[in-house]
Amino acid sequence: MAAERTTRQRSAIRSVIERAARPVSPQEILDDTRLIIDGIGIATVYRTLKKLVADGAIRVVTLPGDAARYEMNGSAHHHHFQCTRCRRVYEIAGCPGDLRHLAPPGFTVERHEITLYGRCAHCRPRAA
Repeated sequence: MAAERTTRQRSAIRSVIERAARPVSPQEILDDTRLIIDGIGIATVYRTLKKLVADGAIRVVTLPGDAARYEMNGSAHHHHFQCTRCRRVYEIAGCPGDLRHLAPPGFTVERHEITLYGRCAHCRPRAA
């Protein structure tokens, strides 16, 4: 019975991340998973996230000065936008392209990450 419960929890957590369609925090995952599985705890969420990362199903999104968030693996290279008010993180499709010219002479760019900060559509001030 315990293996079935673990599978159900893993399935529910994965489903929550898929439906979010954006990088989500463990607390957001817990809140939404509790709508599916009553009584699930944060320790179970963290254990499951660790397994899903190890399996390659999800990836960790780290933003400077912020806690880790999680998104589905397999999407094309992209960047992120973080709302300065609600702190939610959103995916930005695409990339500005080759940024090697920004590196100092003699340096080699291996990868890059770009994060934009501002207000999301929900939090931005409405025009008068």
